[in-house]
Amino acid sequence: KMPYERFLDKSKIPDEAAVASALGPAKALWAETHAYIQAHYDHTLEARYFTKQSGWSFRYRKGKKTLCYLFPEAGAFTVLIVLGGAEAERAEGMKDRLSDAVRHAVETTEQLHDGRWIWFRVTEAGDVRSLQALLAAKVKPKPNV
Repeated sequence: KMPYERFLDKSKIPDEAAVASALGPAKALWAETHAYIQAHYDHTLEARYFTKQSGWSFRYRKGKKTLCYLFPEAGAFTVLIVLGGAEAERAEGMKDRLSDAVRHAVETTEQLHDGRWIWFRVTEAGDVRSLQALLAAKVKPKPNV
């Protein structure tokens, strides 16, 4: 499939202005996603070059554990969340709470020995809520402060 228009230049970490410009109308969804993760998880955000095809990502991690990757691109962003066996089972149990696109990604992603690598594109508020549900299946969020 065609790669989305992402930040592929390994020599240049995309800054906030470049990311905001590329995201366009999805900028609010991006901001909401970061605000939610920062409020409910004590993971650190870091820019990380993923692959030549995927380009730059923003990864939340704590110690050696990655919560998720966010890939900014033209008009949207893509999420990668890796769910282990038990986590994937919890995600299966909440499929009715997921947007159609995210439910499809969960249902069609194969479970590998190291987990289920679920990729989906965030284009609407329902996708952000779906990500929040999948994050909760992976790591219990801190209660609202």
